[in-house]
Amino acid sequence: MAVKTVTEETFEAEVRNAAVPVLADFYADWCGPCRMLRPALEQLSEERSDVKVVAVNIDEHPELADDFDVTSIPCVILFKNGAEADRSIGLVPKEMLEALLG
Repeated sequence: MAVKTVTEETFEAEVRNAAVPVLADFYADWCGPCRMLRPALEQLSEERSDVKVVAVNIDEHPELADDFDVTSIPCVILFKNGAEADRSIGLVPKEMLEALLG
């Protein structure tokens, strides 16, 4: 499963109402560390069928970034049962993203 881009319109259905845990990557196209993190997120989305990986462009959807107090990017938030369970800020290795999942 590829990393899916979500918007304000699709966030509720894709993240809050997801049947599985969701890793939401808050990013911007101009952000170098965000671009460097993307391959690890794509690998996770391909390797783990028990997790959904989505991406939120904070320039296109600043309201979502504000809703979750995203002040630094990349910011990956783990949602379980529609609520934030954990988060990681900055460029981290894939193993740290896996550790978020438990």
